[in-house]
Amino acid sequence: MNDTTAALPIFYSFRRCPFAMRARMALAYAQAPVEVREIELGEKPAELLAISPKATVPVLQLADGTVIEESLDIMRWALDQYDPEEWQGIHKNLTAELILANDTSFKKNLDRYKYHSETSEHPKEHYRELAVEFLRHLERCLGYNEGRGLVRGTPSFADYAIFPFVRQFAGTDQAWFDAAPFPLLQVWLTTRIRSDRFAQAMKKYPLWKSGEPGTVENWAPIRATGPEGDQLIWTKAKPTKPAKAEPYKTKAKRKDA
Repeated sequence: MNDTTAALPIFYSFRRCPFAMRARMALAYAQAPVEVREIELGEKPAELLAISPKATVPVLQLADGTVIEESLDIMRWALDQYDPEEWQGIHKNLTAELILANDTSFKKNLDRYKYHSETSEHPKEHYRELAVEFLRHLERCLGYNEGRGLVRGTPSFADYAIFPFVRQFAGTDQAWFDAAPFPLLQVWLTTRIRSDRFAQAMKKYPLWKSGEPGTVENWAPIRATGPEGDQLIWTKAKPTKPAKAEPYKTKAKRKDA
């Protein structure tokens, strides 16, 4: 560690991990400088294992030694530093319910769909349909907000916490997703993917080597073309007018991957 990185929080990340994606987007939004240590999941460094025995990413180690091991907690820490658009401002209960459902039942069925094999108990379509139940709920939530956000008329904490997983679902069979009856969700997803913020969060970093300094990331400010730096393409979708969406509840407990 050199003088440049000595005072910075250390952020262990894996670029393709959806949990790490949402943490990076929050760090970028909050412009919270960090020392990025990009790792391979199959070769986890001793430094990571020493501070986080659960050995999953993302992990954020603050300058005072405090370790934050959950992606949502990293997001909250970042927003506590700087939250100009009040991502955490309103509808906290609905936000929590949506994220819990995303991180438990939806993620479970997404994994079974995405990584389906000959040894799977049910056909791939079975797990897709189970996952789609949650997507239907997201479509209703978007319809209640003119397609602009899951819990309000602009993107917020829920949108950025959930979006990487919907992206992963869509990418499993893009043609199927594009043809599915989710016009608002499709535009919402495309808006997030094409945003400058996501491009910033998906920047490629060199693989970190144990004992060497990581990459200093200061997250340059984004010149927004729409809320949160997103292009204004959501107006291409015609908002539906569903009945008020009921909270999506689950008894499961969330766990980062």
